[in-house]
Amino acid sequence: MQSLSNVLASSSLPTSLQNVLTTTTQTCIDISSTLKKGSLAGILGMAGNENVQGEEQKKLDVISNDMLKDALLALPEVRAIASEEEDDIVPAHTDGEYLIAFDPLDGSSNIDINSMVGTIFSIYSKKGDKPATEADFLISGNQQVAAGYVLYGPSTMLVFSTGNGVAMYTLDVDKSEFILTQASVTLAKEAQEFALNMSNQRFWSDNMQNYARDLIAGKEGPRQKNFNMRWVAAMVGDVHRILCRGGIFIYPWDKKDPTKPGKLRLMYEANPMAMLIEQSGGKAYTHTHRILDIQPTGIHQRVAVILGAANEVDKCLSY
Repeated sequence: MQSLSNVLASSSLPTSLQNVLTTTTQTCIDISSTLKKGSLAGILGMAGNENVQGEEQKKLDVISNDMLKDALLALPEVRAIASEEEDDIVPAHTDGEYLIAFDPLDGSSNIDINSMVGTIFSIYSKKGDKPATEADFLISGNQQVAAGYVLYGPSTMLVFSTGNGVAMYTLDVDKSEFILTQASVTLAKEAQEFALNMSNQRFWSDNMQNYARDLIAGKEGPRQKNFNMRWVAAMVGDVHRILCRGGIFIYPWDKKDPTKPGKLRLMYEANPMAMLIEQSGGKAYTHTHRILDIQPTGIHQRVAVILGAANEVDKCLSY
């Protein structure tokens, strides 16, 4: 079994990118260890403040954000970082090569019930001769040089891509290193499961409501097929399930809050997950555009998300 460090060392990736990936994933191992302490370490519950999106932060949102922030800013290869938990980008080294955007703890509403959470990251190569600004981050997702996530579940797993397929690693807790457990992930084109928060159905467009209704109608409905519904309430968990056994994940446009027609963040969630899904043979769209083609207008921009099995994404979009 190959360790991540050996896989990276034997790859053709630039040493600078290897260093960024190593630091990111090693920090996630530290986050995993912190999570396992739970209430014994007094790290559960609210932090008492809000992030830039107006969401109340959990203590572990802040802790995991600071861990990644400190580790990456110390790395000479890093030019700047952007985090879901930071109001603005944080410049690092002017002569650095990489921009890193991350969601330090996706699904943090699951923390206090000991359910699935994860870290999502996205890496871009963009040099400059001045300190980085937000404008440097406003580039489409198809320019990502690497993207991935670490899932903190019964076992801690790393899933990432550098543009040549998707690989899965499992944390060996005895050695404190990730071991390659699946070299190539291939996503089936058809779906048997869907992840969709049905409690929001009344806020969706009529077309999306019709699509969901046809899924639920099963064999007796127009789709003539039974589907199972699964919902983890953490994008990282739902996408991991899709990469493992297929399906479709949807967080559609809705009218619940006119100021936030999309829920998920383009830079921290949609772009990295879209890269993984496409690299495994699936598709990732909003209700109108391929996600990786979107030109960002801000680092905290939100979008609708429809991703997973290619044929089922096409079927959803046809509505």
